[in-house]
Amino acid sequence: MSDRPPLPPFTNETAALKARMAEDAWNSRDPERVSLAYTPDSVWRNRAEFVTGRPEIVAFLTRKWTRELDYRLIKEVWTHGADRIAVRFAYEWHDDAGTWFRSHGNENWEFDAHGLMRRRFACINDQPIRESERKFRWPPGRRPDDHPGLSDLGL
Repeated sequence: MSDRPPLPPFTNETAALKARMAEDAWNSRDPERVSLAYTPDSVWRNRAEFVTGRPEIVAFLTRKWTRELDYRLIKEVWTHGADRIAVRFAYEWHDDAGTWFRSHGNENWEFDAHGLMRRRFACINDQPIRESERKFRWPPGRRPDDHPGLSDLGL
């Protein structure tokens, strides 16, 4: 198995880099690409859904991004330890009826020695918003470096 830097133990800088790399991957909305950041037997709890292993991760993300349209995500490190990182995040999306949401949440991550995430626990709440209240308006894909983060946006 090859390494996926940055590797634990994490510093403030490497934890922030790991969070940004995760944000970039999720903003790609490419389930296969995202799944490669996780161990083959990674265990997730996402809301009330339990997912184990890369094939289930791919299936979960495929369903997610079929329902959550025009998805844009920002992650921010809350704290970190040797092999763990806690992040808070927000993402904006709309459903097929055109109703917009801002989803807020927290994730707890645990990594193996190769820098792959072996456990992910996510708590998420959806807030309906008007289209005019959106704050994440960059083109699909990676958030531009000059776009404000969560704290800068008051989120």
